[in-house]
Amino acid sequence: RIVKLIGDGTLVEFPSVVEAVECALAVQKALVQKGGPIQLRIGINLGDVIVEGDDIYGDGVNVAARLEALAEPGGICISGIVQESLGNRVAAVFSDAGAQEVRGIPRPIRIWRWAPEGVAAAAPVALSLPEKPSIAILPFDNMSHDPDQDFFAEGIAEDIITELSKFRSLFVIARNSSFAFKGQGLELKEIGRRLGVRYIVEGSVRRAGNRVRITAQLIDAVDDVHLWAERYDRNLEDIFAMQDEVTHAIVTTIEPHLADTERQRARRKPPESLDAWEAYQRGLWHLYQYTREDIPRGLSFMECAVALDPGFAPAQAGLALALYMQVLDGVSKDRGGDLQRALAAGRVAVQRDPSDPFAHTALARVYNTYGEHDAAIEHCDRAIGLNPSYASAHFGRARTLWLAGRPEEALSSIDEAMRLSPKDPMTTAFMTGRSISFTLMGHYEEALAWARRAVRQPNAVLFASVAELAALGWLGRSDEADMALERVRSFKPDADIQYVLSVHPITEAECRERFVAGLRKAGLSE
Repeated sequence: RIVKLIGDGTLVEFPSVVEAVECALAVQKALVQKGGPIQLRIGINLGDVIVEGDDIYGDGVNVAARLEALAEPGGICISGIVQESLGNRVAAVFSDAGAQEVRGIPRPIRIWRWAPEGVAAAAPVALSLPEKPSIAILPFDNMSHDPDQDFFAEGIAEDIITELSKFRSLFVIARNSSFAFKGQGLELKEIGRRLGVRYIVEGSVRRAGNRVRITAQLIDAVDDVHLWAERYDRNLEDIFAMQDEVTHAIVTTIEPHLADTERQRARRKPPESLDAWEAYQRGLWHLYQYTREDIPRGLSFMECAVALDPGFAPAQAGLALALYMQVLDGVSKDRGGDLQRALAAGRVAVQRDPSDPFAHTALARVYNTYGEHDAAIEHCDRAIGLNPSYASAHFGRARTLWLAGRPEEALSSIDEAMRLSPKDPMTTAFMTGRSISFTLMGHYEEALAWARRAVRQPNAVLFASVAELAALGWLGRSDEADMALERVRSFKPDADIQYVLSVHPITEAECRERFVAGLRKAGLSE
């Protein structure tokens, strides 16, 4: 009796174990004989069920569903009780796969497997890797010997999948596919081969009293290299709040690390063999060095990526960002022309992929430079709506806010950006933003402290020293201001107040005058 259809599966009830297994064998053998592209997995269990109308459910049904997930494509997986009930009444040989723990079942299940001749020996087809960095999150192991913690361990993995899926730059395997490998004991390299992914995250959960320890690690399954690992110890006062906290911490560490790894891989490849995705990644690597030498190189690779694939939205967004950074850092030879190109590229990126938060963030940066802060905030908000964990969008929003004369709100957005990406390559820009916000609020000592932290960063740029200069001007520390002024001129010898305002168009009159007054007091010319 066909009880119901469930997605791409079917729940069927049989009057006897023999009839169930004979039906499964007939179906699988017929599919092999036809040689078609479809392969099925079949799981069979014997047990009590609860009947409700035309539906059945209960522990017996749950075990059958778990067995189906453990079967090989084209094969059959049965429980130990089914194997015992069959005896010699079916002309098929099932191999003992041992006892395995399965989700939602408090006891290990002894399983037996069958596959058509030739299928069991054939290696599963390896899927080709996508262009994007690809990742699978395996179900976290419950090390507590407490079945009640299974839901928590799997919930952590499910939440990580959900959050990473918001990053348009990643190819994330769906939960049903990655969770199918639970308890199979396969090597990570083989799992990566079967799922067609380069990166795998695995972890474990262990509870002791009112404490929970969660470990997670990131593996390059293609090269068999361990990339990152972390441990999180938390009190179990609110298990769901803790789950959210740990998920957030893991995701905000994995995504930047993954992105940096991809950029490093692209950087090692000869430029003449790059495709659009790799040229884009290599361009990002140079841009995120945040130096005057690397920004033009990053721009060159972004132009290459766009030439290779004009419809590739991230490359158009990267081109907009590179042109904007060139203007911001004072190395542009055609400020007006570069801004026009940046605006056009940003608009193309958003048009090509309205769901890409990077595209909205890059366009917002360009709108900032034109003084169109309402449009910039709108695009930053859309980027954050698409991916709340996107640090660059929070920082872009912060910059827009202090340019619009709302420095108190800007500080909150910068704090969020720094929390989301504490090791961001643009940390110097985050710190500079905090410094300028404090200056606009009249808190000059705090502004100076943050500016000096920004200046000490290895990739500190022109505006870290400009921020320091404004704070020192208000504090009346002329000797130190002279030194800061020298650093500003080392970046851009002809820098003056007019240039600063052309790059940082503060539109609110009182804030603009306060910032200008600090620069003027420090000796920067009009």
